[in-house]
Amino acid sequence: MHILYPVVLASGIFAAPAFALDGRALMEQNNCATCHAIEAQSAGPSFKDIAAKYRGDKNAMAVLERKMRYGGGGVWGKMPMPATANSVSDNELKSILQWILSLK
Repeated sequence: MHILYPVVLASGIFAAPAFALDGRALMEQNNCATCHAIEAQSAGPSFKDIAAKYRGDKNAMAVLERKMRYGGGGVWGKMPMPATANSVSDNELKSILQWILSLK
């Protein structure tokens, strides 16, 4: 019976949650909070304002992913969004965006 326990763990049954990316933690790790706050505008719009603006937009992920990756401006004021560092993977970027767009 004790022999089966390590096999179950090695099979990956309990490993799936370790691969889920936490958008909020990634946002904090990658310094997004330097210019954005969750609820209040700072140098950039709040994450809740971004979520509200793009709610219901079927192209929101693609538009915001492009804007985050390459930078952009003119939507929220004069301060442009700088490009996101290449050290942030596409999956991490998507996780951050999914978290932002989930805010209400």
